[in-house]
Amino acid sequence: VREDMGSIPTQSVWNKKMAYRKVRAGLSGSMHSQGLDKEEIQTASLELEWDMEKELEEPCADGFQLEPAENRIAGGSPGVAIPELDHIEPSVSPHGRFERLEEDPDYVTHFTRPISKGQRNSVCPVVRYLLVGTALFVLGLIVGRFTRSTPGSVSAPPADTDFYQRVLSDITAEKIRAHVSMEFLWTELGLTDVHLVNYSVLLSLPSSSPNTITVKTSGQCFYPNRQPCHTGSPQPTSNNQLFSFAAYSASGTLEGEMFDVQYGNIQDLSKANASTNGTNKIALLKLGQAPLLYKLSLLVEAGFAGVLTYVDPCDLPRQEDLQSKAFSITLNPGGDPSTPMYPSIAGSYRELRADLTSLLVQPISASLARELLSLPEFLKKGHCIPLAAPATQGTGLRSINGSHCKVRLGIGPFPPLPPRLICIRVGSDTSVSELGGAAVMTQIITSLTIQARKGWQPDRTTVFCSWGGSEFGNIGSFEWGENQVVLQSNAVAYISLHHPVSGKGPLHSVASPSLLQLVSDIHKKLLNCTRRGNCTGPNVNSVQTSGDVNFFANHLAIPTAEFAFQETSKTSFLSEAFFPDNSSVLETLDPSFSLHETVAKVTGAAILRVVSDPVLPFYPLDIALEIQNKLKGGELSSEELLQKAASLRESTAFFQSEMMRPANDPKERDPSHVRMLNDVLRDLERSFTVPQPPPGLYRNILYNLNVHATEFSILKDAQDMQRQDKMNQSLSQVLNAINSAERLIRSGLELFENDPTQTN
Repeated sequence: VREDMGSIPTQSVWNKKMAYRKVRAGLSGSMHSQGLDKEEIQTASLELEWDMEKELEEPCADGFQLEPAENRIAGGSPGVAIPELDHIEPSVSPHGRFERLEEDPDYVTHFTRPISKGQRNSVCPVVRYLLVGTALFVLGLIVGRFTRSTPGSVSAPPADTDFYQRVLSDITAEKIRAHVSMEFLWTELGLTDVHLVNYSVLLSLPSSSPNTITVKTSGQCFYPNRQPCHTGSPQPTSNNQLFSFAAYSASGTLEGEMFDVQYGNIQDLSKANASTNGTNKIALLKLGQAPLLYKLSLLVEAGFAGVLTYVDPCDLPRQEDLQSKAFSITLNPGGDPSTPMYPSIAGSYRELRADLTSLLVQPISASLARELLSLPEFLKKGHCIPLAAPATQGTGLRSINGSHCKVRLGIGPFPPLPPRLICIRVGSDTSVSELGGAAVMTQIITSLTIQARKGWQPDRTTVFCSWGGSEFGNIGSFEWGENQVVLQSNAVAYISLHHPVSGKGPLHSVASPSLLQLVSDIHKKLLNCTRRGNCTGPNVNSVQTSGDVNFFANHLAIPTAEFAFQETSKTSFLSEAFFPDNSSVLETLDPSFSLHETVAKVTGAAILRVVSDPVLPFYPLDIALEIQNKLKGGELSSEELLQKAASLRESTAFFQSEMMRPANDPKERDPSHVRMLNDVLRDLERSFTVPQPPPGLYRNILYNLNVHATEFSILKDAQDMQRQDKMNQSLSQVLNAINSAERLIRSGLELFENDPTQTN
């Protein structure tokens, strides 16, 4: 074998396990003489061994020797050659020169005896070739064994097909939905046990043709947004035209005389009744001042057959230009109309209720209302003049509303419901304001889960909810609540993020009387309202709103709270109108998201107090004071009612002072007593629910119709109707509510040792 210095020798295939490290056989530069003695060269040989185990017993196993080679010495003369090194006997491997590792226990240093050159040339190559051939043969058998396809194996193309099938079968609609749904987002944020529930509900949607209003005297036809509908060539229908409809209204064609009833109160309706006795009367009605369903019930009693409703421009904030925009409304009091008071799940009986009212209701823009009233155009400058008819005018009108269909509505997610629950809600609709609420709640979840991972454990369970269908009558909240029977006994409070930012006005908070003090304290603490001249004070009240609070305030009757930035409107209940969304509204209202940050902080502060305080931060004395104030301003209040209200105030004042003991002193917090105390605080507002209030009014009589209301809404309604039987019924309901609340408070006083009702 010829080997040049630094080169790789001829390679062979070996089946034996060896442990070697490569070294370079270098010769000293002093070896320049060709007359070196063999003994001197032999002493310079490498101490190597090529351990071939069984091969050592074969011919030429005594050792492998280098064949003569002529090499130039590095650094030597180019004409000087290395003599034939016949007697140098280092081991030779197929991959170069190696020296056995010294940690090998079988390491032995020895020299092999030189054999003749003829034997090396005749025997060793034969053995090498046999070994190489045998190794190649064995290697071929091994490779063939593992690469040969068996009769049952799949050929190459089917293997690719099977791989594609596995990949494609792993792609499912459920996984795609999980990656884009709130369930995936909430799981990533740290929430556990997230569920998505579907309900099949009856929705009222517009037809493919827009509704029209025709003036009989002139023959003019208008769409709800005032655009003319009689043109030379048919025009494509826009989404805004289809958007203007009243969900769950009666459909058909109505021709009759129109009357301007303004806001639809008792005085306006009495004027309309005195002026005509016709049956097909059409009311031109303004939204605001009272719930729409309440006013519609009055119109039905007054004999009206149709309603054109609009929003007066003078009631809107100045910066909002909605005069020429139509909107949609719903006539649904709440939930799926086909499954009243029970969830719309598989197997539920469904009632055939196509229309919720006999009225033909159509929302129109303020510009069309001005056209129908024959009033001049809008004033661009100066004071706003409310729309009103100069005199009763007869006009032929035509209104066609949409049909009904059945769709799938996703509600959720929600976790299983353990003992005490705090519900936080955001809408899953695609409106801009709902997206802002979703962003706020996502940040709250993130902040809470960070603390939970650090060991924080609240005293009560927080349930984050998201549902849709609010514009159809709060269907999402009603269906979810009706399907959770455990809410009746375990729900503690509800905090809404319905519309966190709908304007650049001040922060407006709506809270039930039990939470008024807590919400006011949060306002003062986080908004720096103690500075003089820079804060008008907390804008907090207990007014009736038209959002998903309805179910929790009425049917569950638990304390509720909602924080929102909005423009100061001149009247209430304008939120019942759903105008089309503008994608740039969010950036225009809050480009820096500082308003959203404020809502997130005040909402988070309320959540932390409700879920962490050992004693619920509900203040019963505020309820008693609210009742006294309502009765003092009412004309129907009797002496008995006033005495009962004074007694309730005295009991709640003592109860609130006693409940501060466990709230402030950990030694007073016996678990069973604290639990019963919290149950009393939670159930107090349930005492003030009435079974069948007038349409549109809350069952929870603690809520006012507006910020200027000074008496109970049911008493005000009975007084306006001038019906003695209804007055007596409303007075009895208020009296029973006060008695029920006082009995509950006295049961709470029995939890304390110094109960004044007990005698020694």
